[in-house]
Amino acid sequence: MRVMAQLAMVMNLDKCIGCHTCSVTCKQAWTNRAGTEYVWFNNVETRPGQGYPRTYQDQDRWKGGWDLNRRGRLRLRAGGRLHKLLTIFANPLMPSVQDYYEPWTYDYDRLFSAPASEQTPVARPRSLISGEPTKITWSANWDDNLAGGPELAPADPVLKRVSDQVKLEFEQAFMFYLPRICEHCLNPSCVASCPSGAMYKRSEDGIVLVDQDRCRGWRMCVTGCPYKKVYFNHRTGKAEKCTFCYPRVEVGIPTVCSETCVGRLRYIGLILYDPDRVAEAASVPDEKALYEAQKSVLLDPHEPDVIAAARASGIPEDWLDAARRSPIHKLIFEYGVALPLHPEYRTMPMVWYIPPLSPVVDVLTESGHDGEDAGNLFGAIDALRIPIGYLAELFTAGDPEPVRAVLRRLAAMRSYMRRINLGKDPDESIATSAGMTGAQVEEMYRLLAIAPYAERYVIPKAHAEQGAHLEELATGCSLDYDGGPGMGGPFGEASGTLAPVAVENFHALKDRQESGALADPADRAGRVNLLNWDGKGLPQGLFPKRKDNSS
Repeated sequence: MRVMAQLAMVMNLDKCIGCHTCSVTCKQAWTNRAGTEYVWFNNVETRPGQGYPRTYQDQDRWKGGWDLNRRGRLRLRAGGRLHKLLTIFANPLMPSVQDYYEPWTYDYDRLFSAPASEQTPVARPRSLISGEPTKITWSANWDDNLAGGPELAPADPVLKRVSDQVKLEFEQAFMFYLPRICEHCLNPSCVASCPSGAMYKRSEDGIVLVDQDRCRGWRMCVTGCPYKKVYFNHRTGKAEKCTFCYPRVEVGIPTVCSETCVGRLRYIGLILYDPDRVAEAASVPDEKALYEAQKSVLLDPHEPDVIAAARASGIPEDWLDAARRSPIHKLIFEYGVALPLHPEYRTMPMVWYIPPLSPVVDVLTESGHDGEDAGNLFGAIDALRIPIGYLAELFTAGDPEPVRAVLRRLAAMRSYMRRINLGKDPDESIATSAGMTGAQVEEMYRLLAIAPYAERYVIPKAHAEQGAHLEELATGCSLDYDGGPGMGGPFGEASGTLAPVAVENFHALKDRQESGALADPADRAGRVNLLNWDGKGLPQGLFPKRKDNSS
């Protein structure tokens, strides 16, 4: 048995309010530069809906992820090496800018420079790609809050897979929000699709990255990713994707999207897994068995055999301790409420979700029943306004039983904790009916509802001996100058030089977050305002000043 470590995330969809704060802060931190105007490493989708890019879940069209050949072995849906070689200069299986949206700005100068007239001047939209006037028809969150709308919902690929009866009843379904980032899969099809070997999965923590020096812009990775979380930068001619904010997690602080999440719905922790069992688990013929197969690859960090194998594989002791305290392992195994997104893609995603339950309480209350009573809650799970079949198509390849079990545990937690909050004695039978104990229910409630920062984010720091593998590259292609052949065309506004990733002293950031004292104004020169930096040049405070030891 080999043991490797994987940073993973769980999102509690019951707590997402669709504010898009995560998307905006990620945009400012990572894609606020020329060539990435349409790129959203993090986006929040309204479900049901078409998603971003539109209908990305329709793998019959986009050919993302893996399937099985006649011999039952994994193969890329978009074709193997020979097919990629034959189509390397023309890849039609890729979303166009219309499937994303053509990013735009407004001609604000017209508001100030227009001559005096009886009509108010209008700031017309202009494309950020061509600079020409454009018509706005779509955006990254164009169908925001429009779940079930007759214009948008019928195009939802997930909705098409559920029964006709569900479609007829769907006008009365509630909507929920689905935040998405790169899944940093255990079996990433984007990495397998890359002809130049530029995409790789870090052996230290499982984060999937793109080597900008090796990337040649073939864009096969865009096709290969079934979640369509790899983007092409038309300015640099390189592929880009979510980096799991690796400069932050290397010093033990969470991703930007997690740090700024208003609902505190994200959890980050370490998972141990056996890489030798990944291919076997991803090759399970029955798609509905892929959820359990993926769980079988993940290891229990409390087992002596796993600990011994992890030490033999070179995993540090503090990482093993972080794996034992991981909120991800608790939510997947101890409480059993986290589910993967589209396991049928066979990529083994490592961003998991807790499905929503909230509206069932309101429905029961409106009908004159006690919405928090355990008996009423359990009986209403199958009568949810959003069909369990829809949730199952998202998280368990169409198998409703795991989803039903998760919703029963969440309902049991609500009813059990309600009795305690009203001053009544705990009712152990409520927990037992969901396959849990009262102590487990209380622990799950603490983690999901009131857990402090240190319990939601258990992120081990990178070690000095890993530095050679984690060091970021500072050089770029010699042709990547403004207007050069490495730039992919005369679009955008920036100079084309690589934007430094280490835009802040992350160790100092970690110290400030853990300190209870206010920031010292005298220290302002040593800090970088990330939100106001345009990515050009080296801003003041990017690197700490050298101390003068002469005095």
